[in-house]
Amino acid sequence: MFDKKPKSYTDLLGKTNRIVEGTTIKGDIISEADFRLDGNLIGNFQSVGKIVIGPAGSVIGDIVCKNADVEGKFNGSMQITEVLNVKSKASIAGEVSVGKLSVEPGADFSASCVMSNNQKKGSLTDGKKQ
Repeated sequence: MFDKKPKSYTDLLGKTNRIVEGTTIKGDIISEADFRLDGNLIGNFQSVGKIVIGPAGSVIGDIVCKNADVEGKFNGSMQITEVLNVKSKASIAGEVSVGKLSVEPGADFSASCVMSNNQKKGSLTDGKKQ
């Protein structure tokens, strides 16, 4: 009567991946979960969630995701559909496209930036979402 499906291990942890300091990944990462990077990524990152680049983290490549917090180094092209938070110790170079941008004083933000509201506000037409 009250059959509950047990939650998977990743559901219980909040679905956050983590790459620790001292780890270098060469290649592309595609993830549906949030991601924290304290190591180095030489390649591209894509997610429907959030990426956090910690103070020791660095990315050389492209990032496409929903939200991002950057405290480390980034060089490449970044497409953030919602909010990009750039912390005071961060260094960003390249091209950035964001919905909203927050830059703390002291950050090195040497990038061309385009802010746009990419959120599609769909309405119901004949019972279908646009």
